Amino acid sequence: MREGTRAVLAAATTVVVAAVLGPIWGGHTGSATDDRPEGRGRAIASPSSPLYTSEQPPADQKSVPDPHLPAPVVSMDIAHASDQGAHAVNITVDDGPDPVWTPRVLKVLRDNGVKAVFCMIGRNAARYPDVLRQVVADGHRLCDHSVRHDTAMDRKPASYQYGEVVDAERMIERASGGVKPLYYRAPGGAFTPYSRQIAASLGMRPLGWNIDTEDYRRPGVRTILSTVERELRNGPTILFHDGGGDRSQTVAALAALLPRLKEQGYVFGFPVR
Repeated sequence: MREGTRAVLAAATTVVVAAVLGPIWGGHTGSATDDRPEGRGRAIASPSSPLYTSEQPPADQKSVPDPHLPAPVVSMDIAHASDQGAHAVNITVDDGPDPVWTPRVLKVLRDNGVKAVFCMIGRNAARYPDVLRQVVADGHRLCDHSVRHDTAMDRKPASYQYGEVVDAERMIERASGGVKPLYYRAPGGAFTPYSRQIAASLGMRPLGWNIDTEDYRRPGVRTILSTVERELRNGPTILFHDGGGDRSQTVAALAALLPRLKEQGYVFGFPVR
């Protein structure tokens, strides 16, 4: 048997066995910047995903992929920068879609000619597909924000993390009519090296933030605006919410903020991919 044929058959056998046995790597904790969890074991994510066979990660990637997991097809580093350069802002909106507040956020964005990234919870996407499709129709990008918004998922087994990432991606794609999310944001920032690589293997860049407006606490419109003004030097990606309760303060803050940023010479972009 030729060496190349033997290698192909070996890889195929590995995938089939993994499909039958499922993930066997236990849970671990880790930060968003970890390259390896302690006690690294073996895990296979999806039988249809390519195994990581190259020693060369995507260009400029600092994280070291686990060779036993599917290959990242976009960087598995957490993105913060804007694709429009240094004097740009990325608007990101979490926890929807919501039948009341998402349309109101969309109107403010539309009125100001701004595109955003909507980080959607899988269950909400399945529940409100019409709202999701309006987000897509308006030209915004989608982001996988897990199935259940479990902020402790970084302390759960790999098989659980896998389901939260992959199932949400499928739910969002199905509800949208075939549009894939381009990013993955862990709920509460609960990234692990494992979940980041799984997301990146599906073409979803892990997405962080630079400014947490804490609008979900409903601190008042003036406080939300002052938080952005104070922290804008930290980087371009701003976190808002359209799900999880009354978001009237978010809508009002965006309506005031977007024109103000334009007056200050900022442009609006998307997070780098």
